[in-house]
Amino acid sequence: MLLVELEGREPIARELYAALRQRIVTGELPPGTAIAEAPLAEQLGVSRTPVREVFRRLADEGLLAVKPQIGSFVAPIQLDAVHDSQFVRETLECRTVRLAADHVTPADAAALAAHLERQRPAVREGRARDFFAADEQFHAELIRMAGRPAIWRVIQDVKTQLDRVRYLSTESQSWLEMIFAEHERIVACVTAGDADGAEAVMRQHLRTVFAAIERLRETRPEFFARPR
Repeated sequence: MLLVELEGREPIARELYAALRQRIVTGELPPGTAIAEAPLAEQLGVSRTPVREVFRRLADEGLLAVKPQIGSFVAPIQLDAVHDSQFVRETLECRTVRLAADHVTPADAAALAAHLERQRPAVREGRARDFFAADEQFHAELIRMAGRPAIWRVIQDVKTQLDRVRYLSTESQSWLEMIFAEHERIVACVTAGDADGAEAVMRQHLRTVFAAIERLRETRPEFFARPR
């Protein structure tokens, strides 16, 4: 039976949604895992209403497949959604990284260097989840530097399926090292005020997800929806 521990600091629905979403996106709950409303509600000591609300939200994001009269199951990764979210992210981040390079200040350069130093031990020690969190902060920082912080919220709203691929790819130490090296190149271009170089490296960086998909479809095929 699925066990979920909540801290009780926020409304049940919000906290349950965050907990289940995290476990699905990180691959801790792989596709096909059954998640039942009634046992979950009983375990948490709540009615089925907030649990049903969470299930509906996860289904809307493509993370849960709800089959009437059968049950609810973790959904496989939908490649069309991955490609769509990558397109949005590349379009927006390539534009904003140019702005970051055009307007970089000494304080910005110091902040980016600090981000790299936080990422370095996570890469060296193979702490994939820590690196993933640091990677998110790094990209958000670049967008903040561009003066467009709301853009990061737009990107977060569309990259759920993309994040599932990104988490799986960080299981590889060589992949972590490659991504970190690209971060170093992005920082070098931005701090030098090289907008063209920053855009080119960022585009290459974001497109690594396509190579990750090809590799993961061979090594972790159970995570992906079958072609129709």
